Amino acid sequence: MTTPASPQPQRGPYRVSVNPATLRWAQERSGKDVETLERRFPKYREWEAGTKPTYRQLQLFANATYTPFGALFSGGPLTDDLGIADFRTTTGKQPRRPSAHLVDTVYLCQRRQDWYHEYAVEEEHDPVEFVGSASLGDDPAQVARNMSSTLDFRVRDRSDVPNWTLAVRRFADRADAKGVLVMISGVVGNNTSRVLDPDEFRGFALSDDLAPLVFVNGADAKAAQMFTLAHELAHIWLGNSGLSNTTLASSEGHRTEQWCNQVAAELLVPLDALRSQYRDGEELRRTLQRLATHFKVSSLVVLRRLRDAGYLSHQRFRDAYDKERKRMASTRPSSGGNFLRTQMARTGERFSRDLIAHTLSLQTLPMDAYRLLAIKKKATFDKIKTYHGLH
Repeated sequence: MTTPASPQPQRGPYRVSVNPATLRWAQERSGKDVETLERRFPKYREWEAGTKPTYRQLQLFANATYTPFGALFSGGPLTDDLGIADFRTTTGKQPRRPSAHLVDTVYLCQRRQDWYHEYAVEEEHDPVEFVGSASLGDDPAQVARNMSSTLDFRVRDRSDVPNWTLAVRRFADRADAKGVLVMISGVVGNNTSRVLDPDEFRGFALSDDLAPLVFVNGADAKAAQMFTLAHELAHIWLGNSGLSNTTLASSEGHRTEQWCNQVAAELLVPLDALRSQYRDGEELRRTLQRLATHFKVSSLVVLRRLRDAGYLSHQRFRDAYDKERKRMASTRPSSGGNFLRTQMARTGERFSRDLIAHTLSLQTLPMDAYRLLAIKKKATFDKIKTYHGLH
C-alpha cells in the first residue's frame, strides 16, 4: 500500500480571487481615479484583468478605497443604501452615486443616533415635542415663526455677533439645547484626509422623537452652513429624514425641499425685516454685503429674498445669483483651529457630554465611546472629559 504524498505547502504569499467588477465599483465609489490607485498599486490594472492580488494587497486596497474588506468578496458591485430619502433629486435628473465619504458619514451619524435614542429611553427623556409638528400643508412663514420662538433664535441673535462662525455656533447651540443633536463637520469622523464635498451634499436630517439629528457639511462656507442648518431643522419639524443639497436658484425640485427652503429663508431673513433694512437705489453689491452681514447668511440667500420681496427681476436675479455662486465657490473655509471647539462641532455638545458621562459610569464601554466619538486615544477622551467638567 502506497502512502499518499503529503500536500505541498503553497509557495509565496496567499492570493485570492476577486471579481474585477467589484474592484471597479470600489474604485469609483472612493472617488479616486485609476491613475491615483495605480501609483499605490502598480498591478491594479492586472487585477482588473483577472490577476489575483495577495491577501495583504487586497486589505490595503480596501483601506485605500474606504471599502469594507468583506465587500470585496461579494461577487459583484454592491448598492450603498443610505437608509434615508435622497432629496438631491431634481426635475429630470438623478443624484450621483453616494461617495464612500458620504456613506460613512451617514452611517456614523445613524450609530450615534441609535446610541442616544437608547440612552434617552434609559434616562426616561420626554419626546422632543416639535419633531413632526408641521406638515407640507402648513404656511412656511408661520412654521418659521414657530421655529424662531421655539429655538429662541431671532434676527437680533445674529446681527449682534461679529462673524458667521459665531453665528453658526450660536444657532447650533440653541438647537442643541432644545434637544436636537447638531453635528457640523467637513471630514469623515476626525479623518482630515477624507474631506466632504459640499457639491455632493450640504447636509442631512435624521428624524427621531427622542434623538433628532442634523448634520451640516462643515466644508461649506460658514454663511452657507447657516442656511443648511435652518433647512435641515425644517426637516425635523416635518418629522422626516433626508439628504439635501439645497439650492435657491429656482423654485423647481422636490416639494419637500421647496417647503424646507421657504421655511429656512423666512426663519433667517423674514421678509418684514428685509423690507425694513432695504435701501432703495443702493448698489446691489453693497446691498448684498450689508444685508448678508446683518442677517449672517450668504449673499445667495439675500438675493433669493430680494427676489421674493419683488426688488429684483427674474433675469437680474439669475445673473447676480450665477455670479455670486462662482465667487462663493472660492471662499470655502480652511481647516484648523481649536481642537476641542472643532470636536464639539463635529459631535455636538449634548451627544459628547452624555456619552462620556455614561462611559464614566461604566454603562458604555470605552472602546464603543471612542468609535462613536471617532477618536483613538484615551488622552483625547480625557481632554473632552475635562472640557465638559466631568470626572
